[in-house]
Amino acid sequence: MQKSVYDKFIELFGAEGDIRTYFAPGRVNLIGEHTDYNGGHVFPCALTIGTYAAARKRDDRVIRFFSINQSLKGVYETSLDDLNPSEEAGWTNYPKGVVWAFIGRGLKIDTGFDMVITGDIPAGSGLSSSASLEVLTGFMLRDLFKLDEVTNVDLATIGQYSENNYNGMNCGIMDQFASAMGKKDNAIFLDCNTLNYDYAPIVLNGYKIVVTNSKVKHSLVDSAYNERRSSCEKALEELQTVTNITSLGDLSEEDFEKYRSAIKDPTRALRAHHAVYENQRTIKAVQALRDGDLDSFGKLMNASHVSLRDDYEVSCPEIDVLVDAAWSCDGVVGSRITGGGFGGCTVSIVKDDAVEAFKETLTKAYKEKYDLTPEFYVVSIGDGPTRFQ
Repeated sequence: MQKSVYDKFIELFGAEGDIRTYFAPGRVNLIGEHTDYNGGHVFPCALTIGTYAAARKRDDRVIRFFSINQSLKGVYETSLDDLNPSEEAGWTNYPKGVVWAFIGRGLKIDTGFDMVITGDIPAGSGLSSSASLEVLTGFMLRDLFKLDEVTNVDLATIGQYSENNYNGMNCGIMDQFASAMGKKDNAIFLDCNTLNYDYAPIVLNGYKIVVTNSKVKHSLVDSAYNERRSSCEKALEELQTVTNITSLGDLSEEDFEKYRSAIKDPTRALRAHHAVYENQRTIKAVQALRDGDLDSFGKLMNASHVSLRDDYEVSCPEIDVLVDAAWSCDGVVGSRITGGGFGGCTVSIVKDDAVEAFKETLTKAYKEKYDLTPEFYVVSIGDGPTRFQ
């Protein structure tokens, strides 16, 4: 893919000058869903699939974008003087937003650039193609414009800021952090309240991480995501009238049960219940993994799915069929929805010699129920962003 993006760049924009190529990964979250914006913990890992770019600085203020994955849309041209989000800008609102956020931080982006991208993250899969593109753009800008003061943690926070404030998606920090801070063969145990983090080696002797793509993405995802977030914020305000906390992640299960009557709306109470209990599940799951107790880790994954389905209501019938089928398979330690929800992917931990039977069982159940064929990725855990040349 690195070669294809480089060759396309030369075809479109010429071979002269200092053309550089980059990569930033997608991510899968093993456990800890919808906890990031609630001040809790998450446990994602970067993948070896992601987004690639070839880029070159210009000597004027023009910016040109091209996506191999959306080649019919052609070259999109804008400039440093026209960085407002727009519907016609489409996917380019993500890199434009990062440029806007860099400039807003007082970082010197004084010329335009040409950029060609491609990626192997399946569209709509919930494996964070948008965060991968944001981190990729920030990494590229840091390199091209010699902004050495920008750290990889800054790349994550800038990406999140641009998605929140430029693209209007009220996401937490997890996706961008996992892409910016990925480490091969490790997941990231991140406290989203403080951004303190540890790497935890993923040693799955005899097991594989299998991501199953439902190939459905329900259109209400953005509005429902923002609604879930505002419900939790309101629940937090109500809880703060009876206990001194700064986020839902500050509460233990016992504390939550003690104070939950302060939450006046039953749906809001369910949303907050998920945020608190999922945070505690994540803490326990990471400890189980460190103790080599994969069975307990899997049980916590399963409980996470039940909570996301019933309390947070971000699953959907298609995903539930895939998870139920996974739970019925021998050799499956745990399975759950991963990502924002309403479609996308599940993540499962499956015994090596059971992977083929797992695929067959899920394919049969899904085909019978929805006449759809899922896609499977046996994923590898990779590093964060990199420059090739």
